[in-house]
Amino acid sequence: MLNLNNFVTSLADQGSWVAYSIIFLIILCETGLVIMPFLPGDSLLFLCGSIATLPHSFFNVELLLILLSFAAFLGDSLNFEIGNHFGKSLTKPKWSKWIKPNYLRKTNDFFKCYGSNAVLLGRFAPIIRTLVPFTAGISKMPYHTFAFFNVCGGIAWVSLGILSGYFFGNIPLVKNHFELLMMAIIVISLLPILLIKFKKNINLTTSHKTLKGNDLNEKK
Repeated sequence: MLNLNNFVTSLADQGSWVAYSIIFLIILCETGLVIMPFLPGDSLLFLCGSIATLPHSFFNVELLLILLSFAAFLGDSLNFEIGNHFGKSLTKPKWSKWIKPNYLRKTNDFFKCYGSNAVLLGRFAPIIRTLVPFTAGISKMPYHTFAFFNVCGGIAWVSLGILSGYFFGNIPLVKNHFELLMMAIIVISLLPILLIKFKKNINLTTSHKTLKGNDLNEKK
């Protein structure tokens, strides 16, 4: 995973359905297994899209869109069921090595802030993407509501990642600074979390000032 570019390129060069299967499994596990938020998501989609546009590439962009959208949908559905059936057990301290309490708290804040839309919006933020369906399962969110946002979010996320790579991945400036671009994608993906954190800090500061003002008024 530390050499994602070479890894995916070598898979595509093999010209085998094994390549599609491995990419499918990575997306499935990254979205579907709550203990694997560290797997590549956004950068993998972008990279697959950029390789698909190369002459004689084994990757077909239409097939990638269909297969990986299904993998994203299936992964979130699996994660929802894990949260629904085993969520309370997996949030105990003995699992804290794999499911970081800090990540889970941020995901809960994200879920409370955006409600049902968190299932869709969470697709675009690493770590949050893996933990939102798990949190939705724990909270006993109605499955038909979850499924709707899951489908919309999965298609939107995969399409944005793959098509961005397909149309922009082979521009010389992008190709020459591919590693920096991968880092930029990760940073941009984390922006929703940073915005929520910023908003939460503002609300806490405002509440503190309000309480302090009320105390002063009472003393007067």
